Amino acid sequence: MSVLLSVPRRVTSVAFAVVLLAGGSVACGGGAKSDSAVAAPPEVTPAAAVAKAAKNSEDITSLHYRISGTVPAKGRLEAEASMNTKPLAMSMKMTAAADQGGDHHLEIRFVDEAMYVGGSGVSSEKLNGKSWLSAAPATWGRSAVDNQSYGVLPSQLQGTPTAQSTLLTGSKDLRLVGTETVDGASTTHYKGTVNSDGLIRERLDQFIQLQVSDPLTMDLWIDGDYRTKQFRMRAEHNDMLAGTGDGPLDLTITFLDINQPVTVKAPPTKDTVPLADDAQEG
Repeated sequence: MSVLLSVPRRVTSVAFAVVLLAGGSVACGGGAKSDSAVAAPPEVTPAAAVAKAAKNSEDITSLHYRISGTVPAKGRLEAEASMNTKPLAMSMKMTAAADQGGDHHLEIRFVDEAMYVGGSGVSSEKLNGKSWLSAAPATWGRSAVDNQSYGVLPSQLQGTPTAQSTLLTGSKDLRLVGTETVDGASTTHYKGTVNSDGLIRERLDQFIQLQVSDPLTMDLWIDGDYRTKQFRMRAEHNDMLAGTGDGPLDLTITFLDINQPVTVKAPPTKDTVPLADDAQEG
């Protein structure tokens, strides 16, 4: 049975429509190196392997990762990002399809409860000769009701990938696909479907942020240290206000470096211009 989840939405202004996303799909790929030489042993049950990977995700304090695919109502995008958990901060470079052809490029930073946005996807009229827009308060990587990116990031990119990768623990039909090489790392590939019903609170929140209806199909690639190397999420989408579909979710997220130093800094004040007050209501 399809379940439609409602999420309170903050009011944001069309004045901050810095980028329009549309159309198409993106193939998933990679090329990063890995320290792991072997895959997680296939003889371990799928449930045990996925549970170990989820447990290990709790120890991730910083992450460099890649995103590729499509998001509902927005279309295709590719991104590369780095994040810290303490203090919580994130830096992302994203390329997204534009309505009128070509691509828009955005650089997005969340640091010290503020967001900074630069790149060709930002309206020059709003920049007033500066390089960055700033907005506060802004949050990323928290609960579905706490995140706020003023419409810059799709909701599916506002959750931390370390938490999103644990969703497969809620699957009732986990199965082993086989051993595969992902970005130079030997991994074991598992697959299953996830429904919102029965998920524990923390994982239900991650499901809600995806703004999709049941079921979510998920693939998970685990390396020999029982760490997530890559996961893919696919689902049909339901608009939470109108109840109408507006395109599928199909995202692949690849973990490139784990627990390596990550520094996210705010741009110099002289290079930033605050977002207009009316665009920050909510």
